[in-house]
Amino acid sequence: MSNRTEAVKAYLLDLQDRICNALQAEDGGAEFFEESWERPAGGGGRTRVIENGSLIEKGGVNFSHVFGDSLPPSASAHRPELAGRGFQAMGVSLVIHPENPYVPTSHANVRFFSAEKEGEEPVWWFGGGFDLTPYYANEEDCVYWHQVAFDACKPFGDDVYPKFKAWCDRYFHLKHRGEPRGIGGLFFDDLNEWDFDTSFAFMRAIGDAYIKAYLPIVQRRKLTPYGEREREFQAYRRGRYVEFNLVFDRGTLFGLQSGGRTESILMSLPPHVRWGYDWKPEAGSEEARLTEYFLQDRDWLKLQG
Repeated sequence: MSNRTEAVKAYLLDLQDRICNALQAEDGGAEFFEESWERPAGGGGRTRVIENGSLIEKGGVNFSHVFGDSLPPSASAHRPELAGRGFQAMGVSLVIHPENPYVPTSHANVRFFSAEKEGEEPVWWFGGGFDLTPYYANEEDCVYWHQVAFDACKPFGDDVYPKFKAWCDRYFHLKHRGEPRGIGGLFFDDLNEWDFDTSFAFMRAIGDAYIKAYLPIVQRRKLTPYGEREREFQAYRRGRYVEFNLVFDRGTLFGLQSGGRTESILMSLPPHVRWGYDWKPEAGSEEARLTEYFLQDRDWLKLQG
């Protein structure tokens, strides 16, 4: 590997450690267990899963570094000129599903791709972001989540947060439902318009911002009382999460198309989920307010006092 690739890999492994340590400490009732795996076609990874904790019902924080002779279709769909090149892909991807319905599900990932061809300079790019999926949402949390995202982007230009916030809103959208998956955050891909050092610094800024954005929300909501009604609604809304990941998510498709480890790829799915035929929440309820107010593409930072 080149020095650049080694530096990215070292950062990602350290990020996985730091995120796992922070989440495990916050949970206090369960620990991550780790499985290392190898991909027959090249590469491997380090899967870490936590289940049935005091806080986290199911969560995973995965590192992978895979390589091969030809980019999978999901990776070259937007860059057809790169089809057939060899590749390296590495990243950290995580999903946390808390048990308490008042604590949102969170997702984050940061990744690096390099498309390689003998005799030519590698074509590299970064991607990633983080997004929040509440069930019983709170304005304070939505504003805070987006403020941390704004602050992470600010050193890289005034246009960065609005651009990647809007990209997140477009990407995490269930077209067949006509609704967003959650209240958004940041999403970026194919990032290489800056030089390597700046692009890598931006990826680090986003990776480092996740715990800063998520833990204060967890701490505010984790002791909120709940009952069977709230758990049933959470399971219903988790169905939307499953639909997005299995139908639209590029990371899931890349993992499956590249021969990644299926258990690691699908660890993003929640443990309990339900679908009700044409189920609709009661008018005026907190459940109805989720889609009527919170699951809208809005500028949350304008709500700050």
